[in-house]
Amino acid sequence: MRVLLKMIAYIDAFNDRLGRILSYAVLLMFLVVLSEVIRRYVFNAPTVWGTELTQLTFGVYSILAGGYLLRWGGHVNVDILYNRFSTRTKALVDILTSVLFFLFCGMMLIYGSILARNSMAIWEHSASAWGPPLWPVKLMIPLGAFLLLLQGVAKLIRDILTLAGADMEEKS
Repeated sequence: MRVLLKMIAYIDAFNDRLGRILSYAVLLMFLVVLSEVIRRYVFNAPTVWGTELTQLTFGVYSILAGGYLLRWGGHVNVDILYNRFSTRTKALVDILTSVLFFLFCGMMLIYGSILARNSMAIWEHSASAWGPPLWPVKLMIPLGAFLLLLQGVAKLIRDILTLAGADMEEKS
């Protein structure tokens, strides 16, 4: 059990660190959009890259933050009945529905890898005037899926231990 708890702690810590690092992407997006607004409306000189850089940054931010969101329960849930369940019943429901989660992660990992591989094979670039490379962004899809999958494994182990009666109170 000690090995499982260490594995959970490592996955949690990794996604926590990554989430904190990714939070700076929001600041980057804010600065780029602010710069673009000022350049467009004050100087009448918009850039060709501002909007696209913001979109690409948001894409990377969104896909890589999935594990962090799962770690802290930030994903959307249907809570009408779930919130009324006991901790052990919630763990049982989460275990039963984890099949759907792992199926989703598996598909995202498989098809994201194919998408990234195809993009890397042709060194894909955007068709915009700026034309940044897209393959690094598409490479983040299988990476994000893998990180989400890892956090899902940690959650599944935590739920199994909770159902078995182990004290798994969230330590933040």
